[in-house]
Amino acid sequence: MSLNKTQRLLLLASVCWFFGEGLLGPLFTVFAERVGGDLLDITYAWALFLITSGVLYILFGKLFSKSTKKKEILVFGYALNTIFTFGYLFVHNSTQLFILQIFLAIAEAICTPLWDSIFAKELDEKDDLFFWSVAGGHTHLVSGIAIAIGGLIAYYISFEVLFIIMGIIQAIATIIQWRLLYVKPAESAV
Repeated sequence: MSLNKTQRLLLLASVCWFFGEGLLGPLFTVFAERVGGDLLDITYAWALFLITSGVLYILFGKLFSKSTKKKEILVFGYALNTIFTFGYLFVHNSTQLFILQIFLAIAEAICTPLWDSIFAKELDEKDDLFFWSVAGGHTHLVSGIAIAIGGLIAYYISFEVLFIIMGIIQAIATIIQWRLLYVKPAESAV
């Protein structure tokens, strides 16, 4: 019961992704208020993200299902997420926040179904429950730690520094995913 190279890269990149995203966590509400958002703006921004990503999960899943370039598209999605994460630095009002949420939803909708598909393809049936547990459980563990650290950064330093750190971590996740493109099929096999 060991991880192959593809699984290790997927999980390591995912740890970075969720850590980077988790740094903002519930601080999103405080940030949205700082750029002039009220309770409804925060509600609509989050709803917009979820609805957009939900619709695009389905659309992109259909679009990419027969692709032979899944890993390349995954890396592209991670790169988009990195760019859009740095976009928080340029948000100064609710409208800009709504637009950024749409772009982040696009990046997530590209990445998540592809990540799941590639991860699933690498599973050995006898260990699939354990590995899916690792894939699901690490997101909560990493996000919980990141939320605590993100709160400290925003409180003691600034949101700008927080967004820069988030973007750098997302860039690291992208670089790790990029390494998937160089895994040979023999290294990937369990």
